[in-house]
Amino acid sequence: MRQSSAIVATPAPTRAVHPGPVLEMRASRIVAALDGFRTAFPGIRAFYATKCNTHPGVLSTLHNAGSGFEVASVQEVDLLRETGVQPHDMLFSNPVRAREQTARAAEAGVYRFSVDSYEEVRRVAEEAPGSCVYARLITAGDDSVVPSEGKFGVDAAGAVSLLVQARELGLTPYGVTFHMGSQSLHPAALDRPLREVAAIMERLSQVGIKLQMVDIGGGFPARYDEPVPALELFGRVAAAGIARLPYPVEVFAEPGRALVAEAGTFRCRVIGVAERPSGWWAHTDLGVFHGLMEVLESGGNLHYPIHDTRGLRLRRCFHLTGPTCDSQDTWARNVLLSADLREGDELLVSSAGAYTSVYASRFNGFAPPRVVMI
Repeated sequence: MRQSSAIVATPAPTRAVHPGPVLEMRASRIVAALDGFRTAFPGIRAFYATKCNTHPGVLSTLHNAGSGFEVASVQEVDLLRETGVQPHDMLFSNPVRAREQTARAAEAGVYRFSVDSYEEVRRVAEEAPGSCVYARLITAGDDSVVPSEGKFGVDAAGAVSLLVQARELGLTPYGVTFHMGSQSLHPAALDRPLREVAAIMERLSQVGIKLQMVDIGGGFPARYDEPVPALELFGRVAAAGIARLPYPVEVFAEPGRALVAEAGTFRCRVIGVAERPSGWWAHTDLGVFHGLMEVLESGGNLHYPIHDTRGLRLRRCFHLTGPTCDSQDTWARNVLLSADLREGDELLVSSAGAYTSVYASRFNGFAPPRVVMI
């Protein structure tokens, strides 16, 4: 009897699903960076700029290491309270807030607010009566890689007027703050603002106001793909300026990038390689709109250290671009990588712990990166 032959379909090989880009944050490097900042700025208390990286693991690591926190919204206040941070360890340094932001922060126990306008002083007096206010000075920020200044701040005379008004409205004229920019490369950027602070303190003394605090802000650099000045150089300039102040005050700083950038590494996947008239292109599942927005903000001047896991000695220049259809979604150019880079290879993007995951969106439907603590 003839047996019938059956055609058995062979299942298609299953392809592993890549989880998408991942930002790995190393807690030990965050703690080491905070310790290094304290060494460079003895006697100055660090208030981490929460907006820089809001992952709960990052916040709890810094909280357990004794950092204070600078906030820009009541949502950040709530997030920190969930982490166990007490309101007396927070500074609300966003100089303009919606009324409900100030009121809710005050209800939570936050009592120190930055201001840079008469309108804001009046609103703090109405929404958070009896609070401490500190005036924000305007600075140029011309020496920073990522432009961030020009939106906030008053001159020295304006700071004096604001703090006098604060006293008249029942608030405590608490201090003065400034910000030298983001990823500043010139320690001398601290000198002029501190000289202005000394003059402000002298003028306020003449009308019976003695400040309690000076906040030298943030902008301290992290190492990317180019050398940066050591934090100790910034610390020396700060110490010299503080020594010139007419009387002792508490001194705070608001480091963000300097504490978390170098603790983070993106792991992303090459999804396609193409040779075009403009050169070789590697398309990745990580892009500008999913974590690397600072490339656009800096006009391409912020260069992340980038490596591939193939490790071939023969190298080729690649332009690196994200998964979206937007032409701006190109995050690095002329990067030397393995010449035989191909689909499925992995890239490691270092110094990626600051202003990356917090900027990520779902543009074009692509999911933002996962953040994991190591």
